[in-house]
Amino acid sequence: MNAMNVRQAAVDSIINYRPAGGKVNYVTKPFCDVYGEHVFSERVQRERLPAPIFDALQKTIKAGEELDSAIADAVAVAMKDWAIEHGATHFCHWFLPMTGLTAEKHDSFITPTPDGCALAEFSGKNLVRGEGDASSLPSGGLRATFEARGYTAWDPSSPAFILDNPNGATLVIPTMFISWTGDALDKKTPLLRSMEALNKQALRVLRLFGNTTAKRVLTTLGAEQEYFLIDKHFFFARPDLLTCGRTLLGARPPKGQELGDQYFGAIPERVLAFMAEMEYELMRLGVPVKTRHNEAAPGQYEIAPLFETANLATDHQMVVMEALKRVADHYGMTCLLHEKPFAGVNGSGKHNNWSMMTDEGENLLNPGDTPHANAQFLTFCAAVCRAVFIYAGLLRLSVASASNDHRLGAAEAPPAVISVFLGEQLHDVMMQLETGSAKRSKKRSDIQVGINFLPKLPRDAGDRNRTSPFAFTGNKFEFRAVGSNQSVAEPTTVLNTIVAESLDFVAGELEKALGAGKEFNQALQTLLAKMVHEFKPILFEGDNYCQEWHAEAARRGLPNYRNSVDAFDLMTTPQSVSLFTKYHVYSERELHSRQEIMLNKYIQDVNIEAQTQALMARTMLLPAVLRFQSEVAGAILSAKAAAGIEDAEQASLLKELVAAAAALRAATRALDHAVASQPNDKAEYKTSENGNAEHRRATAHARYMRDTILPAMTDVRTAADKLETLVDDAHWPLPTYREMWFMR
Repeated sequence: MNAMNVRQAAVDSIINYRPAGGKVNYVTKPFCDVYGEHVFSERVQRERLPAPIFDALQKTIKAGEELDSAIADAVAVAMKDWAIEHGATHFCHWFLPMTGLTAEKHDSFITPTPDGCALAEFSGKNLVRGEGDASSLPSGGLRATFEARGYTAWDPSSPAFILDNPNGATLVIPTMFISWTGDALDKKTPLLRSMEALNKQALRVLRLFGNTTAKRVLTTLGAEQEYFLIDKHFFFARPDLLTCGRTLLGARPPKGQELGDQYFGAIPERVLAFMAEMEYELMRLGVPVKTRHNEAAPGQYEIAPLFETANLATDHQMVVMEALKRVADHYGMTCLLHEKPFAGVNGSGKHNNWSMMTDEGENLLNPGDTPHANAQFLTFCAAVCRAVFIYAGLLRLSVASASNDHRLGAAEAPPAVISVFLGEQLHDVMMQLETGSAKRSKKRSDIQVGINFLPKLPRDAGDRNRTSPFAFTGNKFEFRAVGSNQSVAEPTTVLNTIVAESLDFVAGELEKALGAGKEFNQALQTLLAKMVHEFKPILFEGDNYCQEWHAEAARRGLPNYRNSVDAFDLMTTPQSVSLFTKYHVYSERELHSRQEIMLNKYIQDVNIEAQTQALMARTMLLPAVLRFQSEVAGAILSAKAAAGIEDAEQASLLKELVAAAAALRAATRALDHAVASQPNDKAEYKTSENGNAEHRRATAHARYMRDTILPAMTDVRTAADKLETLVDDAHWPLPTYREMWFMR
């Protein structure tokens, strides 16, 4: 089948597609009964475990107490019986390796007996610990190839769940992944450590405010997820999407998102059917999905959950991404989670809505009706602002990747400059604090619509700022720079840790003042004024996209890491090492390993894209251009031979085609040369005794990819996209943006 037939077959399949229904029916089974039915939840645990076992497990989950092996055995038996009743034949330890994806190893419950029969067995040992190959997953040099042993360790705070497949089911047990030497080889272990660090420091501050009953402070998270959907026939006809997750070539069509008719528009029937089934699966797994809607770009959508503890929200976010990809296939579509799958329209990100909450249910970032009088809220809010000011670079680092670089800084996503938006009311309160004390809060009012029968619409005390990377949105902060394809574990780990340090500072300063005989309120007022004065440069209420802000941010001394390569060095600065080791979130070895993994992934991502783009240009575009060029030349010759016609415009078209084809060929050859000339060692760079030398080599390699390969790829794209506007559509081999965006 030639290239045009592939495109036409894709178009025909879409024209004739009708979404299948009947997979979701909330009439026979209400959604309240569906929610959590495949989760070994607290309710299920209470029903199936003896009361002493249940109480002990809850103390482990909610208070962090150690769980002994006898308790684990009882939990394992109950979990196995429950899973088998749901059709499970296998169990797996499910973890978050440093690939940014999930990983799992399945084992059967079945144990053969000497008499030729079989038993279903699952012990506390099976539950608590598993073993996987720690050398074949990225470790940044923490494990050599011959050092294979790694352990998965049960995380009881994230409940096990059942995952169906067409021929059975599997009991999925969320775990951590650590090496034989105790190093964290995953994203969950540092996250849990950071949550504990914040808990410890937040409780110190709460005790100073007289709260003696709260036992834990939890970080909460709700991660909105943006994504694209295209017909899978288009996906498989595009080697760049298949291999890289984004289009490396593609001319912009006359219409994109300029009319704003996609955002919040009516959801296409096929897409809505997909959303309904996906949400059904997620509800069964206890994922609290809440919102669905069209996003700004054509073919772009969003799903948003309710708040959960950060650990559980991170696991659920990975489940969401897997469900998006799996269920899309049921409807003949492919879900694209790359941050920038298409040029010329918005890319995709995650909006990480983050807060702190006590085990008594108090949201520590809830300002109440009179924020100026809520000293505890102002203290925690100021601590967050101080943390973001001091460690803005680390927040930028936490979202650094080759793919997110295509999105950050455009007029669709927050810029690389990290700033904090507080809103009119809270910003005013902070400015009052700087001068001594806050006396007032700007009052909320009602919106006058001018229609009598409408109820009054209460106006929030401040507007929202969608251009801000880090915005206060009522009772939480929204970190908007996280990439759509990224695990939320890393940015949440960084945010938890820097806020823990800031709360440690607050508690230390107040304890010192009280020890010197100062009255608490006076000491707090003095401290808050000092903090606001310190972090005031990071507060910005305006348009983060405008160039004037970038100039102003530079005058304020705010860092601006415009690309990920510049940010990677921040991982192992003395400040970073001191911060993360002090709060036992990362060891210095673990920091170096993650730095090398990020560098290596950047290098490999760009290398794969460059080779894919050059291959497409050589084997798909140039042959198609030459065929059309031959047709044009033949038509000119035929006209001249038949009627003596020599048309200057036709000759001009041929010359333009020849010149554009030559430009593509030259750009492709230059890209091939650049790829061939990059550093030879493609192996993963290691953290070892000569780690500094290897790190310098990896950094130089990454800079080469940024400074040489990416510009060469831009030249290829420029030439290819021009040809797409010249070549007969019947000859063009790739599904176009017009088709992928608008054909559902």
